[in-house]
Amino acid sequence: MTSRHTLTVDELTLGYGDRTVIEGLDLVVPAGRITAIVGANACGKSTLLRSMTRLLRPRQGQVLLDGEQVHKLPAKTLARTLGLLPQAPVAPEGITVSDLVGRGRNPHQRVLSRWSADDDAAVATALEATDTVDLADRAVDELSGGQRQRVWIAMALAQQTDLLLLDEPTTYLDVSHQIEVLDLLTDLNRTRGTTIVMVLHDLNLAARYADHLVALADGRLHSAGEPHTVLTEETVRTVFGMDCTVIVDPVSGRPLMLPIGRHHVAPGSAAPAR
Repeated sequence: MTSRHTLTVDELTLGYGDRTVIEGLDLVVPAGRITAIVGANACGKSTLLRSMTRLLRPRQGQVLLDGEQVHKLPAKTLARTLGLLPQAPVAPEGITVSDLVGRGRNPHQRVLSRWSADDDAAVATALEATDTVDLADRAVDELSGGQRQRVWIAMALAQQTDLLLLDEPTTYLDVSHQIEVLDLLTDLNRTRGTTIVMVLHDLNLAARYADHLVALADGRLHSAGEPHTVLTEETVRTVFGMDCTVIVDPVSGRPLMLPIGRHHVAPGSAAPAR
């Protein structure tokens, strides 16, 4: 089953105070696919995600969910359809893992409604999927950074939305847990048709796991499309100011970016011209 919800950005301009971060951005998120947003630090990736979940009001333009402005939708209505894992979330002091993950069920609770078997099942499934069952009774503030990150992902999964937006979901995770989380999100997309949008710093992981890449540069859309059309040597040079070689990943068949540093040019060859 594929999510039929549409999420689009129309002539979006965003900023903080006197500073403009995103300007005149148009974007269509492919329904039922995995989209990764990439770009250099401070290019507007997290700011864009915040606006798509109505945490930041546009200066101009709009974000549309199924044709309706997200900033005009009731908060609970939006939260039943669209979930967000922000960057560096903060848990209430002393809260246990199971209680935090259970808060993902809040959008499904109605006035005077009781906690249901469906809520229990959603929390249990989320804990198991993120390998956090053994942490359920522990306080979140006692956990390592990697453990906390997996718990926050569990809370987002427990929300069971058709669209899931994640800002750097692999932050604080070691390599094995990064792959586990990205495999988990891929499973969620393939089995439930969940539309996933995530900000990633690792270009190669983005190209391997995403169906659709969005590259931002200086608050504007540089390119968007399938990984092989976006992750090119020209894109990396323009967006990141870095020389590289792009080859075919022997594992995934997707593009694989190999950075070229000043001290890593093969003997007898010249560094690429800028």
